[in-house]
Amino acid sequence: MTDQTWNPLLRDQISWHWANQLRDRLDGLTDDEYFWEPVPDCWSVRPRGTGTAPVQAGTGAMTIDFAMPEPEPRPFTTIAWRLGHVIVGVLAMRNAAHFGRAATDYQSFEYAGTADEALAQLDAEYATWLAGVESLGDTGLARPCGEAEAPYGERPMASLVLHINRELIHHLSEVCLLRDLHLHTRRETS
Repeated sequence: MTDQTWNPLLRDQISWHWANQLRDRLDGLTDDEYFWEPVPDCWSVRPRGTGTAPVQAGTGAMTIDFAMPEPEPRPFTTIAWRLGHVIVGVLAMRNAAHFGRAATDYQSFEYAGTADEALAQLDAEYATWLAGVESLGDTGLARPCGEAEAPYGERPMASLVLHINRELIHHLSEVCLLRDLHLHTRRETS
C-alpha cells in the first residue's frame, strides 16, 4: 500500500463534489430563482433600504438580511441569502484569515445584485479556498487554525478544511434543492 497524503484527499472530497454534483447544477441560475421567496418574510439579499430584518449588512447597492442573535425560529432564506452566506461567511472570511485575501465580513462585503454576479463571486472564492488548502500541504494541515477560528483556534487546519467542506456541501445542496422547488412550483401549467 502506498502512503497517501491527507492534503489531496481533503481537496478531492470537495473538488469531486463541486465538479460532479454541484457546480453544473448552478449553471443558468436566473435572477428570478436567485431572489425567489418561497414563503413570507424570507431573509434575502435586497436593494439597500428595502429590507425589514433588524440588520441589513453590506456595502454597495445590495445588503443581506440578518439579526444577532438570530430569531427563533430562524427565517427561511432565499438562494441569494444562502449564496451570500457561503461566499462571505464560509469562504471569503476564511480566505482572508488564512490565504491572503483582502479582509472582509458581512458588513463590508459588496453583495451581488444578480445571479451571474453571485456565481462569479462564488467561483472566485472557491478557487482561492482550494488553492489555499493546496498550499498548506500536510504540514500546514497539522498546524493550529489560530485566533481567526476562535474558540476552535487550537484545532488543526485539517479540521477547518473538513468543516468548510461540510458547509459547502450542505448549503450549496440547499441552493440546488431550492432551484428544484422553484422549477416544480413555478412552472406554467398548460
